[in-house]
Amino acid sequence: MIIEICANSFASAKAAQDAGAHRIELCTQLSVGGLTPSYGCIEKVVKELDIAVHVLIRPRAGNFNYTHQELDIIKRDIAFCQSLGCQGVVCGVLSTHNQVDLQATKALVEASTDLEFTFHRAFDVVVDPFKAFEDLEALGVTRILSSGQKPKAIDGIQLLKELKNKSSTVQIMPGSGINKTNVVSFKQAGFEMIHFSALKNTPVVATTAAVNFSQGVEGSSDLQSIAEIIALVE
Repeated sequence: MIIEICANSFASAKAAQDAGAHRIELCTQLSVGGLTPSYGCIEKVVKELDIAVHVLIRPRAGNFNYTHQELDIIKRDIAFCQSLGCQGVVCGVLSTHNQVDLQATKALVEASTDLEFTFHRAFDVVVDPFKAFEDLEALGVTRILSSGQKPKAIDGIQLLKELKNKSSTVQIMPGSGINKTNVVSFKQAGFEMIHFSALKNTPVVATTAAVNFSQGVEGSSDLQSIAEIIALVE
């Protein structure tokens, strides 16, 4: 089973590699569902680590309906990933009616020459997942990352299995909430790959400045947790 780690930093990417994962989805700001990481982060990961790197290309939080200017930014980010030698990109564009934006997605797939193209969890808000699946298969995407339109993939596993059984070319990759307690269910269901973060949260040191910066937790992928999950599906 192929293990993809949702890595929100260089530290998470290195933990994924050291634990034996096969690839990462490199991103930042998981608190809003993930955004495109900085150029510096992408370059450092690609140049200093050996793990396969797929980069999340999402210019902002919120919905997945993008302006022409935002789509241009996405294309520029894809081009940068190509120039560094990344193995893939992770992206998704919807219409205002929460259907796959066929024109925009086609343009992004075509812009991703020699890169694998994962359509991300924008898929989980489409109104008709089977129509969206057919559209994405026709557009030639490599895979779909999905939780089966549920908050956690284990709760959406029935839809995921139906999509997997329909697929002839597109890989279905379950993701969201996969951990030691449920990972075996995905192996038993016949999935060939899974996606998870194995985040371990650490407190953020409070600032003493008068400026009111938000406080909270900052997490990174935990090497031991990743290794334990991998051991369950080897």
